Amino acid sequence: MLIYGLKNCDSCRKAKKALPEAQLVDVREEGVPTAVLEKAHAQFGAALLNTRSTTWRGLDDAARKEEPLALIKAHPALMKRPLIAVGDRLFLGWNKEIEADVQAML
Repeated sequence: MLIYGLKNCDSCRKAKKALPEAQLVDVREEGVPTAVLEKAHAQFGAALLNTRSTTWRGLDDAARKEEPLALIKAHPALMKRPLIAVGDRLFLGWNKEIEADVQAML
């Protein structure tokens, strides 16, 4: 199980604490493999892009119109977090429902 996120992100820390066997992959340091990113974009669409982040607010209008995958590759902090990979399933975000779904797979 992999948690793609940021080590200083509160949601990622909560997910890691609830899933101690999972490995946290810091997207700023290691990035997200292209295959995982493409699968996540196909599954979650526009929800994969965190438009409430300070990184997003710092972008100009021209940059905001780029393809979501290109934006996330250029600015990994723009990805909504955490992105959790369990086997061949992906989960985006962290709340009680997602936690229950992930725990049910273990």
